[in-house]
Amino acid sequence: MIRRLGIVLSLLGLCAAQPASAFDPARIERLAERVSFAGAILIARGDTIIYERAFGDVTPGSGHAHRRDARWRWASITKQILATITMQEVEAGRIDLDGLVRTYWPGFEQENGERITVRHLLRHLSGLPDPEETGRLPSGLPSFYSGDMATEDYCMQASRAAPGAAYRYNNCDYIILGRMLEAATGQTLDALIAERIPGDPLLFPHGGETVPGFHFGTAEPEIVFATYGGAGGMNGTLRDLWLFDRALMRGELLGEIARETLWTGDPAHGYHALGQWVLPVRLAGCAEPVRLVERHGAIGGVQGRNFIVPDADIAVIAFTNRSEGEFAFGQVWRGAGFAHDLLAEAVCHWSDE
Repeated sequence: MIRRLGIVLSLLGLCAAQPASAFDPARIERLAERVSFAGAILIARGDTIIYERAFGDVTPGSGHAHRRDARWRWASITKQILATITMQEVEAGRIDLDGLVRTYWPGFEQENGERITVRHLLRHLSGLPDPEETGRLPSGLPSFYSGDMATEDYCMQASRAAPGAAYRYNNCDYIILGRMLEAATGQTLDALIAERIPGDPLLFPHGGETVPGFHFGTAEPEIVFATYGGAGGMNGTLRDLWLFDRALMRGELLGEIARETLWTGDPAHGYHALGQWVLPVRLAGCAEPVRLVERHGAIGGVQGRNFIVPDADIAVIAFTNRSEGEFAFGQVWRGAGFAHDLLAEAVCHWSDE
């Protein structure tokens, strides 16, 4: 069972035993402290976590410090998990990426049901309605996430565009994908995640207390996280997410061909692959561009970043409970910003000679 993967964690403090290298944990700490980062960071190379630390207060100014073992909402990093489970079904021959969603879920009664494929959902090419276009609650959140709407029914309303016509990021794609997976496998998403994904990630409303979000010192409004479903409804610790990354990197979740399909970014659509972005990036200190597997997630006042650098065998995970308006991770491909600098420190200073 995937949950019992025998991954050895060689944790000997923040400066774990490692090959001779110029990787310096102190530089990570200075970087985080320079931008008043509030949250947690985990960096792993191979089967070893080489850096793991929490920074700042959960509630600004409270003295209630962040913990390394806290549970976080994973937001859209959930899509990376669902894409992996979908590719497991593809690899097993039970789902065809270019098969119609309706083939696997006959209840998909949408006007373009005879045209929308599994690949359309995974690549955000379906043309389905967008939850962001529903009316706003007093909190500013789209009313779609109030918990009062039938989310599947909304996602099956009239299309905004023809399937395959254009890329547009849309949570309905993965809400429908999750429902299709349930119909195709005969299992709930909860059961699929428990059976196939390592660690202890869960779908809201399960999972216990998670880190609350803030925006310039103000607590975020109440959010019904379960409404995000397959598009953003998972939660877990940073180590849970790393266990997923590591199992994927080691070929324990997908074979090489299926994983390469998952990880093939399309330059025409901003290097979006299946449930994540995969692109070449230049990092300060690296002699050559590196291939980056990247997944962002943000809901309310919480943001997360999950980075995999396959050729360096490195994973970098960071979560903060300060909103996008307050704290900017930045875009790695721009060559500057917190996320870029964090990756550069984690990836570009190794020497195994």
